[in-house]
Amino acid sequence: MNTIKHWINGSATSGAATRTSPVFNPATGEEQARVLLAESSDVDAAVSAAATAFETWSESSLTQRTQVMFAFRQLLLKHEEELGRIISAEHGKTVDDARGEIARGREVVEFACGLGDILKGSFSDQVSRGVDVHDFRQPLGVVAGITPFNFPAMVPLWMHPIAIATGNTFVLKPSERDPSAANFVAELYREAGLPDGVFNVVHGDKTAVDAILTHPGIEAVSFVGSTPIAKYVHERATSAGKRAQALGGAKNHAVVLPDADLEFAANHITAGAYGSAGERCMALSVAVAVGDAADRLVPLLARKAGEVKVGPGDAWDTDMGPLVTKAAQERVENAVARAPGQGATVVIDGRGLKVEGHENGFFTGPSLLDHVTTEMDAYREELFGPVLAVVRVDTLDEAIALINANPYGNGTAVFTGSGEAARRFQRRVRVGMIGVNVPVPVPMSYYSFGGWKDSLIGDSPIHGAEGIRFYTRPKVVTSRWPESRQQVAAGFSFPTSH
Repeated sequence: MNTIKHWINGSATSGAATRTSPVFNPATGEEQARVLLAESSDVDAAVSAAATAFETWSESSLTQRTQVMFAFRQLLLKHEEELGRIISAEHGKTVDDARGEIARGREVVEFACGLGDILKGSFSDQVSRGVDVHDFRQPLGVVAGITPFNFPAMVPLWMHPIAIATGNTFVLKPSERDPSAANFVAELYREAGLPDGVFNVVHGDKTAVDAILTHPGIEAVSFVGSTPIAKYVHERATSAGKRAQALGGAKNHAVVLPDADLEFAANHITAGAYGSAGERCMALSVAVAVGDAADRLVPLLARKAGEVKVGPGDAWDTDMGPLVTKAAQERVENAVARAPGQGATVVIDGRGLKVEGHENGFFTGPSLLDHVTTEMDAYREELFGPVLAVVRVDTLDEAIALINANPYGNGTAVFTGSGEAARRFQRRVRVGMIGVNVPVPVPMSYYSFGGWKDSLIGDSPIHGAEGIRFYTRPKVVTSRWPESRQQVAAGFSFPTSH
């Protein structure tokens, strides 16, 4: 049985860890490895290595840092297939989907390659007689990331490239459910020329998380996960004097207006709802059908849900793989089982699906529920699985009000042929990321990623310019170089410009 170790100061290590946790192959249901669970002393060792590395890495040239990022980007491209298969084997998503998340993470590395222009400060000449002002940004020190199981490559790649390229050193605590991608990335960083200690990985559970949140040597923590844990992370980190990015859960709605191309909308909603078995924070879990669109849309969604090919993630013809754990499978299927008793119509029931040759895998098929209301569990809960709920409303204004009343505000989409309706929708919904005829509106790396309301705790989104601001702090320098001391008289009143 393979044991997955930590990565500290440039090499794999067991550290002080004696506890382990199983890592499953979701397609077979079999345990394929054990991952070490860090003790607080392991976190301390990683922070110590990162702190030592910070002394020299923070003083490295911008050219050196971007050269490492260029090399790292090429290695991600070269090893995309291998990393994709590592992700698929532990998460369950298809290899093609895993390659997609690697590509979206690589975009942030490419953004980091261009920091030479982005990090330029400003200069103001002669703000007062003989006085100039300029500013620049400096790294914080040791920073940390706590990341979820659903994107074991992409979400960490939204954090550490920007943190490292701006001169910080990094400690990553990935999900213990699919930990191997983090160690593989650490090896790529070493091959790219990143000095030992700049990037470290500690595997673990709540013990490791709490050690990160309270460690005095960590300046900032980035987190992506459920809303309750995001609130916990933000509170613990900020109370310990740290900066905190804390991205929480979601309940993403896709509004379909009667004038939309319904075949197009159904295709994209199906992909957005069932891709990666619905285990995405940007997955579409609610289709809001407006007016007479509902009676035309639901049969299309039903047909397309029935066409989704469910199977192991490494099969070339699989559209949707298994859920990550047995517990996740049971949670999703229990929610579908409760739906009829609460008044919903089960149009497509994905429960009990068995994949030939993988009968013990954590599979469930796509489920489609109609006539769902906001009081039902299928609407209120973040199921994080392949369940699409259809809610019927009469008008666009009702759809907007429905979305705004939901406690989450991560992503949303509208399908329409009307520019006026689209503009009204995007201006009035209280959601952070909006798609117009785009089902999964994940922004490019040079825009921020983050929702509103309970989908973002605090005020720090992730990647793009927001990431640079999060991982650096500004300095403003006011300077004077007089020809002689007699030229400038000192005054006891508050200084003013003249």
